[in-house]
Amino acid sequence: MSFLLPASVTQDNVLQLEKEGLINSVNLRTVDCSGLKDFDSTVLTVLLAWQKKLQIDGHQLTIAHAPEKLKVLASVYGVSALLGLS
Repeated sequence: MSFLLPASVTQDNVLQLEKEGLINSVNLRTVDCSGLKDFDSTVLTVLLAWQKKLQIDGHQLTIAHAPEKLKVLASVYGVSALLGLS
């Protein structure tokens, strides 16, 4: 199973999204970004938080269908390798 990110991830919904993901952490092993269209750097914050939670539990986060903008943003912030986006 995977966790599908919504079309928009911004300051307005990032905290709720992070909580939702942590509650459903069994589905977090693969995060599907195919619907992600409108986002800012806050998406990196939530992905890193989920990555940390999964690592504590002995699992790895996989990001599927990452849009190019997300890859560029992760590169600019220096977290590409941490998120497997390099």
